[in-house]
Amino acid sequence: MPRPTLFGILNITEDSFSDGGRHLDPAAALAQARRLAAAGADVVDLGAAASNVDATPVPPEAEIARLAPLIAALQADGTAVSVDSFAPATQRFALRAGVDFLNDIEGFAEPALYPALAASRCRLVVMHAVQGRGRAQRVVVSPAAIWPRIEVFFAQRIAALEAAGAARERLILDPGMGFFLSSDAAASLAVLVRLDWLKRRFGLPVLVSVSRKSFLAALSGGTAPSERGAATLAAALYAAAKGADFIRTHDPAGLRDGLAVAAALDETERVIE
Repeated sequence: MPRPTLFGILNITEDSFSDGGRHLDPAAALAQARRLAAAGADVVDLGAAASNVDATPVPPEAEIARLAPLIAALQADGTAVSVDSFAPATQRFALRAGVDFLNDIEGFAEPALYPALAASRCRLVVMHAVQGRGRAQRVVVSPAAIWPRIEVFFAQRIAALEAAGAARERLILDPGMGFFLSSDAAASLAVLVRLDWLKRRFGLPVLVSVSRKSFLAALSGGTAPSERGAATLAAALYAAAKGADFIRTHDPAGLRDGLAVAAALDETERVIE
């Protein structure tokens, strides 16, 4: 199977669910970004405001202050950069800075931003989330109900972005995972097993972000985020086998190695047959 593009997650935040506070210092953040790239991340995904259920809002000017030195340094390194933000002011800054990807948990819900999106060259990660706007919330949606919601959301949002002039080939679909789908872990499983259907339905690449998510803890004994490495790897490899084109991860080295083994097994199976 083709190797997915790996997004290395770097949270420059006080309260991200798995590593909040570790990389607020600009020097620490840059060092971690470079470690992610060296470990196999094709893109470093910068988030300067946490979007988990219990996070505290961060004003756009604070996001921008956290992002600016990192974007400049990584671009100087030749590293591809993604910015993960749903704040229009932060997104406009990222577009002006020339980032490679813009990643929005609201799926670009603000039409006033569309002219700037259309005029840019960066790729757009259009994410579905049950809460619609803002940070994740604790909402229960059944596995049966989640797919109709995802399909309607993407059909409408893709059409709106294309009508505004954003080229279809720039779009990447993220169906959401964990609390962005439901407090019920079964909803995340239901989406993972039908990733291939999502790709066929819209004919667009898909990004998956399962790394250290809460639904994995529900399946593996309630482990802390830092202890979900094995569960994360299992889910990420499954997503890759289902055709995920992009995978966000806190551990690009582990996922890179897992994907290499999976690819070797696939090739060996083809040779033997």
